[in-house]
Amino acid sequence: MKDRTLFITGGSRGIGRAMALRAAADGANVVIAAKTAEPHPKLPGTIHSVATEIEEAGGRALPLTLDVRREDQVAEAVASAVRHFGGIDVLVNNASAVFLGRAADTPLKRFDLMFDINVRGTFAASQACIPYLERSDNGHILTLAPPIDLRADWFANRTAYTMSKFAMSMTVLGLAEELRTGGVAVNALWPRTMIHTAASAVFGLGRAGCRSTEIMADAAHAVLTRPSTECTGNFFLDEEVLRAEGVTDFAKYELVPGTPAEIDLFVTPS
Repeated sequence: MKDRTLFITGGSRGIGRAMALRAAADGANVVIAAKTAEPHPKLPGTIHSVATEIEEAGGRALPLTLDVRREDQVAEAVASAVRHFGGIDVLVNNASAVFLGRAADTPLKRFDLMFDINVRGTFAASQACIPYLERSDNGHILTLAPPIDLRADWFANRTAYTMSKFAMSMTVLGLAEELRTGGVAVNALWPRTMIHTAASAVFGLGRAGCRSTEIMADAAHAVLTRPSTECTGNFFLDEEVLRAEGVTDFAKYELVPGTPAEIDLFVTPS
């Protein structure tokens, strides 16, 4: 991905940060567009700390403060990225909000937050980047969204969250068809197993049974380096992508060696 420009939403920590560092190792230009410009009291990482890591890894970084709920901020961030790097080759829709709870226990402000960030934010960032992605010789949109499965048990006890994530998936379906003739690939990526991040730890998720964020970063790299005209409209699981690339050892991603990874939400065990 040398000299390619990636625009990553919500990349100040977790999976977005891991994807940024994997691209930086190739010598990519990475725009870290996220809300966290100042240290969070509970969560490590800011756009500036990740920018430093990107440059130490061999890439070039542009940290931008962005609230994807704000249309004006989205437009300005994309314009800043284009001014700085000359264009955009990849958009990673990584920003997402989560609230897992029964419908009766879901505050409407949490419902609104998930739909504003997960659905509207994904749509807004994609819309703003499309003109520049169409000018790229290998334009990609990669959205962190699951394959759509309308089984009732995926909705129960997390109805609002599931609705928002599947709406992101529907955006992938629509944009893949709209942009197919323009040569822009639009795909979704989701972890087959649980991934441990600082944010998930806040929800009480331990390290046992989880894989590291690097598995998602490696899978994203594999997808984003494929020809855009030959790889679009897919709902990828990280492990399946890497197996197709010849990877057979997944133990290296285990956070607690010897502890099998647990299957993630929205994934049917094989």
